[in-house]
Amino acid sequence: MKTNKSYTKRLKVTRKGKLIARMAGQNHFNAKEGRKTRTKKGRTTAVVMNAGDRARFLAGS
Repeated sequence: MKTNKSYTKRLKVTRKGKLIARMAGQNHFNAKEGRKTRTKKGRTTAVVMNAGDRARFLAGS
């Protein structure tokens, strides 16, 4: 099965094998958000996947 390239470009794999991704919803319309929300959106988040999904989306990685 081929790797889903559009999905792998959004993720980064750490040294220990964790998947890191950007928080959703931070491209535009952030001026009306509160400071706490904007700060939270600026951080990255860990992506939790089961083994089947990981093999499906990250076949080559």
